[in-house]
Amino acid sequence: MTERHNDVVYEVDEHVAYLTIDRPERRNAMSTGVASELVRRFSEASIDDDIWAVVLTGAGDKAFCAGADLKEFDELARQGKQIPVPMTGAERNVYETITETYKPTIAVINGPVLAGGCELALACDLRIAADHAVIGMPEAKRGMGANFATVLLPRLIPRAVALEMLYTGEPLSAEEALKWGLYNRVVPSADLRDAAEKLVRSVVANAPLTLRRYKEMVTKGWELPVHSALRLSVGPNPYLSQDREEGIRAFLEKRPPNWQGR
Repeated sequence: MTERHNDVVYEVDEHVAYLTIDRPERRNAMSTGVASELVRRFSEASIDDDIWAVVLTGAGDKAFCAGADLKEFDELARQGKQIPVPMTGAERNVYETITETYKPTIAVINGPVLAGGCELALACDLRIAADHAVIGMPEAKRGMGANFATVLLPRLIPRAVALEMLYTGEPLSAEEALKWGLYNRVVPSADLRDAAEKLVRSVVANAPLTLRRYKEMVTKGWELPVHSALRLSVGPNPYLSQDREEGIRAFLEKRPPNWQGR
């Protein structure tokens, strides 16, 4: 199944939902339509039991996402209209929606990832990048606020490194991003598609209820004290599942498990 709406291509294949921002002529800039479509698709994937992971990427190799569509923002300002303000309005915030998608989410970073595009990548659980994919938050150079990144970035990398990125607006190279743990893997651009698919399939080869449990426990227990987090019981309980029985039996019988997601 492949669908396209608001410059986002949506495809589901073997339990994985693939979302591609398809605006290469605009360096995959995130228009209000793109943001709305991402919210809709991630929300749907979160509750679709047949989807075990979600992949987000951009079209072409010039950019993963160049951030908000500043041309659209300028047109709104010239019309005397207010541009979208983070965490306000009728729709959910796109970054919050991705963070709270309780399935593994993987950003396949096919090119430079900047501003709001960087925040899209940060909202995903895993990030695999082409070796030319610099990552940065130039909002200070544009008079913007980087609302999501100011909260999340210092939680992912050392505070001083995060603040230097925010204060200077200068990007990190792919190698630097890998060193600080912003990227899980960096590969040659020509190898990105195959390497990303190998990573995705290594994830969804595992029990889907366990994956959902991991995501929900890690997300909801992030800022809790250890003793409180240990007492969380969120997401599906794999210990009580049929898949737990199948997983153990398949291991003992030395065969691949046949997961059912129940």
